Amino acid sequence: MLFNSYIFIFLFFPLTLIGYYTLNHFKKYKSALAFVIGMSLWFYGYNNIYYLYVLITSIIVNYFITNQMMHFDTPKVRRVFLGFGLFFNIGIFFYFKYFDFFIDNINIIFKTSLPFLRLALPLGISFYTFQQLSYVIDCYRKDCEKYSFLEYAAYVSYFPQLIAGPIVFHTELIPQFRDETKKHLNFDNLCRGIYAFSLGLAKKVLLADIFSKVVTIGYGNISDLNTPSVILVLLCSAMQIYFDFSGYCDMAYGIGYMMNIELPQNFNSPYKSASVTELWNRWHMTLSRFFIHYVYIPLGGSRKGNSRTLFNVFIVFFISGFWHGANWTYILWGALNGAFVILERIFKIPNWKTPKFIKVILTFSFFTFTLSIFRSASVSQAISIWEQLFIGGFGPIYQPLTDSFNKMMEVSFLYRAGLGNLISACPFLPLFLFMSISVLGCMTLKNTQEKTASLKLTYHKLAVVVILLFWSIMSLSEISEFLYFNF
Repeated sequence: MLFNSYIFIFLFFPLTLIGYYTLNHFKKYKSALAFVIGMSLWFYGYNNIYYLYVLITSIIVNYFITNQMMHFDTPKVRRVFLGFGLFFNIGIFFYFKYFDFFIDNINIIFKTSLPFLRLALPLGISFYTFQQLSYVIDCYRKDCEKYSFLEYAAYVSYFPQLIAGPIVFHTELIPQFRDETKKHLNFDNLCRGIYAFSLGLAKKVLLADIFSKVVTIGYGNISDLNTPSVILVLLCSAMQIYFDFSGYCDMAYGIGYMMNIELPQNFNSPYKSASVTELWNRWHMTLSRFFIHYVYIPLGGSRKGNSRTLFNVFIVFFISGFWHGANWTYILWGALNGAFVILERIFKIPNWKTPKFIKVILTFSFFTFTLSIFRSASVSQAISIWEQLFIGGFGPIYQPLTDSFNKMMEVSFLYRAGLGNLISACPFLPLFLFMSISVLGCMTLKNTQEKTASLKLTYHKLAVVVILLFWSIMSLSEISEFLYFNF
């Protein structure tokens, strides 16, 4: 089920809120938690019940492993359960996500014809697997207490963060489920949640999905693009993934707030960053946190000399790229970002005496270029994009790109408002202004978390929420998935 769908907005979430707070009102706390689990399973299995079997099996097996581990103090026995937990989680993750990728590369290298499994990738498996891995490792380290099965199942399956993050630690979520002060409707939190949700929905529907139309046409017609057209497509790609992921994070954050649950920040205005290192401290923050806790530090972190530190940094980025998908494009993308972060450390680039706005523009330009790899279906397609970027020549923007934007309802309104002649004379103008304002907003405006934390309910804020919700819901005719559902 999608946040940006009629069934979620008008049926699923209202039922969830009513049921959750009603059961808590009568102090049926366990029933309320079980109700949330049930609704989360409905949310997850709505489009494909097959996904549900994988999730439920994963929860049961991991709870059994950790529950058994807690009964033993002997290090050797605990290591056996840890090994089993790591094998199960990484194994199931590899089986569904990477098996065919490795088979394909084996066939290419050794000229074999091994069959593919062609398995459907369960939604969110990358997220809930890592979340459970963190719990298994914490149990081995004796950094967690014993939770009931209901608490653990709710921690893993809680629907706002289930299929696209944030990756939440058990110490952040389960204590909030236990806190009786959070079990009753809080009007301030409800308002904050609705405000955050409306901003996130608008980012997804009114911004990301519009940019995606330009990107889809561009990547579908690479040979027809000249240099300015490629630049436009890459900028739209950067805006699409920004507003798509930021919108999801905002909606998840808002849903949590409406249920008095505070999820960790996962997206902190990354395009304001003055270095690639800073950008990755602001983008997908909980994934970076996971890798720091469970990969970077166990590898030695920065404790074993500068060379080892740089190696550990690169390994984290390499794995992060591979985590995003079973494709060489993701691996190269992660490696490229890792290499640049290493260069920043070696040459202390973030400390250079350069105006911040120039650093911000250069960082944004580098990241936008790397997205040409991230967005490409293959390395050969990425190379084709680069060829058109550097030797495609100059001239007018590829017309289908501007046509796709100018067919929107909002641009049609400008035609009726008397600006038709201007748009006809300069068809690139609406898209150029839309993109420029979006980029400028990403680099200058406060993010949703900052706005929500300092929210003071006024008629102006109420009007913004009503307009955004109405506008977004009216634009839901073409419902699209979030990009991070694929990871």
